[in-house]
Amino acid sequence: MAVHDHPHRRRAARPASPHADGTASVPAGAVTAAPAGTRGYVFAGLRLLTGFVFLWAFLDKTFGFGYATPSGKGWIEGGSPTRGFLGAVAVGPMESVFHDWAGAAWADWLFMLGLLGIAIALLAGIGLWLAAAAGSVMMALMWAAEWPPARHLSDGSPSMSTNPFVDYHLIYAVVLVALAAAGAGATWGLGRAWARLPVVDRNRWLL
Repeated sequence: MAVHDHPHRRRAARPASPHADGTASVPAGAVTAAPAGTRGYVFAGLRLLTGFVFLWAFLDKTFGFGYATPSGKGWIEGGSPTRGFLGAVAVGPMESVFHDWAGAAWADWLFMLGLLGIAIALLAGIGLWLAAAAGSVMMALMWAAEWPPARHLSDGSPSMSTNPFVDYHLIYAVVLVALAAAGAGATWGLGRAWARLPVVDRNRWLL
């Protein structure tokens, strides 16, 4: 909800009066941006936490730690990282497509390599634009699999969707793009060294 000043109460903007020492006064209540160093630490922390989210998903699905993936159902034990999720899709225009993909070897490999690649990029602070692109595609597909706009599943039961558009998959996608745009690999990461590599210098989309 936007808040507007009453047109008769709006005051004309006045330039700040310089002090004797040549510095400009800051109006009371003015919002100032955080120092560049602080922003770097905040984005670095967000990058590392997000990277761990992807890394943990990869490890749990690979080894079956008993969290989202039951013990004995890990990928290395013959389990499929995609069969459970995609096979349970019960809503949306891509329901039958996801059922066809569920448990396919190519889908398992792409999904797991995507999780690992995104995790490594985020934790190391390199290739953040590639991670953002791959992660956004992955999150978009997972969003389509859950299909939040639907009020009911294919069998007519309530979908229990909490929001018809925004869910955590979209939030993750936006976070990945924001980290890449902010150059979040420069702090607590290898971003600066990565950017100096000749191949990266010639191909800035590798940043």
